[in-house]
Order: sequence, then C-alpha cells, then structure tokens
Amino acid sequence: MRSLVRRLVPLVAFLVVLGLAIAGVFSQSRSQLALRSKPAGPVRGITGERGTGAFGVPGTAGGAGAGSGVSITSVTDAQAGVSSAVGPIPGATGDRAAQWQYATDRSGVVPASMAVTAKPIRPAVAITSPLGKLRQADVLVVGHSSLSHGLLAALRKLAGVQADVSVEAGRIRVNGVFVNVLGVDPVAFRPFAAGPTARSALLWQNIAAGGMAISYTMGSQARLSLTKPVTVTGARTLRLPVAGFGTVGIGGVDGVVSDAVAKSLGLPSANAIVVSAPDVRLDVLMAKIKKLMPAHVAVTALVTQVIVRGSPELTGAAGAITITASDGPGLTTRELLKFLTAAESRIGMPYVWGAAGPTAFDCSGLVQWAMAQAGVTMPRVAADQARTGPLVSLKDLQPGDLLFYHTDPTAPDYISHVAIYIGDGEMEQAPEPGMDVEIVKAFFGAGFAGAIEVFPRIAAAVAGYTIG
Repeated sequence: MRSLVRRLVPLVAFLVVLGLAIAGVFSQSRSQLALRSKPAGPVRGITGERGTGAFGVPGTAGGAGAGSGVSITSVTDAQAGVSSAVGPIPGATGDRAAQWQYATDRSGVVPASMAVTAKPIRPAVAITSPLGKLRQADVLVVGHSSLSHGLLAALRKLAGVQADVSVEAGRIRVNGVFVNVLGVDPVAFRPFAAGPTARSALLWQNIAAGGMAISYTMGSQARLSLTKPVTVTGARTLRLPVAGFGTVGIGGVDGVVSDAVAKSLGLPSANAIVVSAPDVRLDVLMAKIKKLMPAHVAVTALVTQVIVRGSPELTGAAGAITITASDGPGLTTRELLKFLTAAESRIGMPYVWGAAGPTAFDCSGLVQWAMAQAGVTMPRVAADQARTGPLVSLKDLQPGDLLFYHTDPTAPDYISHVAIYIGDGEMEQAPEPGMDVEIVKAFFGAGFAGAIEVFPRIAAAVAGYTIG
C-alpha cells in the first residue's frame, strides 16, 4: 500500500496543478481570445452588451457565442501591441545574457538555430527515424490512470484531429523544485514539440539514452549545466544527465524524460494524450473529447484561438478565452491597492528561479505572492497567468495589469515572462538570476505578448480553486 501511495503522489500533484486546474476554465467550452475595446467604468469589466455575433466577433453569425452576453470583442494583435518576435527579458543586459551558456546577439536575443543546446550522453542511443511533419500540440487530455489504446484510436476518428500521442504526465521534484514532467516515446512525441526543440536530433537521442531534457527557461534561470546531472525525485530519487535545454511548448512543462525513466519515477503509464487539431474550433472539439472520456479525465486547450470570419486562427498572445458577464469583474479597488502595495514592498529582493516569496522570487512567483496578499488566487507559471483575464489594448493599460513576454527561442510562441504594470509607463518585475525585483520602463518591443486585466474568478479557476 505504501508503495502504491508513493507512486500516486506525482500524478495527483500534476492533476491538481495542471489537469484539474485548467479544466475548470474550459468547462464552459471556451477557446477564443478576447479583448476589451475600452474600460467599463472605474473598475474595468464587462458591460453586458449583446449582438456581437458568435464568440463576440463582429460580422460572424450563429455559433455557441450568439446571444450569450459576450461583451468583449476580439481585435488584431497589432491593436494590442503584440510582437511576433522572441525578445530578451526586459531590462536584462547583453553582458549578463552572455554569461549564460547560450549564444546571444547584442540585444540578448538567442537565435533559434543556436538555442537548443545538448551534448552527447553515453552510451548513445541512435534515433534513425526522420522527424517528419511537425504537429501543433492543441489539446492535452490527462487522467488519474492509464488511458486505453481504444481512447487513443477514438480520438483519431474525430473530425479535425490530425494526430495524437500517448505520454506520461506528473509533477515531481527536480533539484528540490516541483516541476511538471512528461514521459515520452522520443520518436513518437518529437513532432509535437516546439519547432526548434523538435529539430534537435541530439536532444531526443539523449532522452532515449536516459537523460532529462530541461526547458530553456529553467536551464538558464536555474543556472543548470549540461555537464552536471539533476536530482529527480518521484516514487524514487534518480540522478539524471541533462539531455539538453529546449522547451516542448506545452504549458508549464519544464522536463521531459523517456517512458522508461518515467516508469522508474512512478508516473502511471500513458495517463495523458496530446492531440493535434490545428484547423478546427477547439471548444467544439473539446466538447466531443469530453464525451469520450471517463469522468475523472481533464481536457484542456494548449493554444489560444481567435475566430476570424468564422475560421479559427492561432495566436501567441496573452489573454483568456471568451469572456462572459459571470466571469467579471476585474480586481476591486481594495484588491488592486493591496496587490500593488504588496508587490512594491518586495523591490530589492533577489531573483531565484522557482521561488515564490516571501523574500525571493521568480517572475511569476512575484505575481502569485503579491496577488495572494490581496486575497486573489493565481496559478503558478507565467503561461497560465496569461490566461487569467482578457487581453488589454495598450491605450487601455491601467496599474495592476499584467504584461507578458516571449523570451524562449526554443518555443517562440510560449509565454515565459511576466511583469506588473504600475502606471506612468513603468512596470515591476523579477527579471533574472543575479538581479533583484525592480521597477523599469514598461517594454512593448520584440517579444511582447500582450497585457491582461486579471479577473479573479478566472484566475481561481485556472489555479484549480472552485469558487462557491
């Protein structure tokens, strides 16, 4: 019995943090990016306007959003100031970036071709299968236990599903810090990873040889080395060589190992499925997937869509999916003041990757801790915090909005940094190792992924807390 309990610990933790948490947001079949066109009073929120068409998009008709009370309309990334490029962490110096083991140009930006780093692990395991067509990872299905091959086959028959792959999913300790980890068949899963990471044959060979691939952000911010093994603790503790630094692009996942290593760590076999369906509306697809799955299985979107002239389009911007009146409002004046006061009280405290206060922080840890002082529950990582409210246009920015950035060249669409807008063109952030929590000029250049206003109800759902 004790052995069974130890093996279930990483799975339960993962489901709480990733699967069940995110599933709460998508229980109402939402998958469209929304943006407020203008503030709705002293505390910005939803006005209750109607008649904007499906999912609040002007010019569309019918669909699940028609007449639903959606009051926030989608706009272009340009209106939100969103950049299509990957940029450095705002405020980080080129000299400081050059101290890392990643090659950078003068701006601190790492070229994608040089971003994924790896050294051969011995004995080597050759992967002779060609990479083939890259697959966009659109939906993640996570269960408490193994999902049958029959479910995998049933998913492939759904309209719009182009491919799917079974993985192991769990939350375990890496060098003492809890991180989300996937166990994969390197050949089968590789096409579902972000492009630069997928193209690194050596990284996947190293995973097959028993190593752990570490996300670009964790590798750089935690100052890990290709030559020093990491200590990984699940049902048992293993010392694993670092397979390489490259992000797979699935929200919150910082480590990837082989199926065999996942089994040794106590992750249940094939308890999750990654689905690629880039050309269909994900709200419709997810509803179909849920009907196929047992009640305990969580289904969540891995990308954000906008509906343009009735067709789904992928966007790398921040922002929650379709907002309804029941999701608002944003922070109250009391919550806002407590949040900003708490955040500014941490200025000068050190950056430590994986830290969430009270005296050391990483970027998302600062946001989570400061929000908690205001009584607002937030998810832990920047990629999830980016889905806790509607996208905000730059002209509507107000103190307390969150600013997000693409800083990971191994997964260019992945949101990997967050800052707090404090007004007057300034923002507060926990930037990187060797620096402290600081106030700097707000940055809207290369890598800017958009700003959001936090809606506490949505934030709590993403974090896995059910209100009422």
